[in-house]
Amino acid sequence: MNTQIDVRKILRESQLRATAPRLAVLRVLAAATVPLSNNEVIEKLGETDWDPATIYRNLVKLSEAGVAAVVSRAGGIDRYALAGFDNDHRHPHFICEICAQITCLPSKLTTSMTMSGPWSAVLQGAMVQLRGTCPDCLVSSPS
Repeated sequence: MNTQIDVRKILRESQLRATAPRLAVLRVLAAATVPLSNNEVIEKLGETDWDPATIYRNLVKLSEAGVAAVVSRAGGIDRYALAGFDNDHRHPHFICEICAQITCLPSKLTTSMTMSGPWSAVLQGAMVQLRGTCPDCLVSSPS
């Protein structure tokens, strides 16, 4: 994803204060290639002085402001991605039932899912999650 995104500008435009934890969380989301849970964001931040509740509150605040979006709720865990910009995560995701990895489906697979008419806007805002066995687990699982 685009790590050159001006996170301070995003916060300013969203009328959010540019606190150190918020900037750090936003940078992690901007660099992510897949949706991240609160624990995954904490892991990517590495060692900090911020407690997990601070990171969670910032994810929620960014989501409420429309800067981040909850794009997956697989396993009852919210996973966040940067909203809008050049990496909008409003597309289908695949959840592997063996390794629990969440993957953005390639656009060439989802292009045919576009449509027009009354369902178009509904589907564009929907959280679509396909479940099954990912290619890596399919290859490594015993037959």
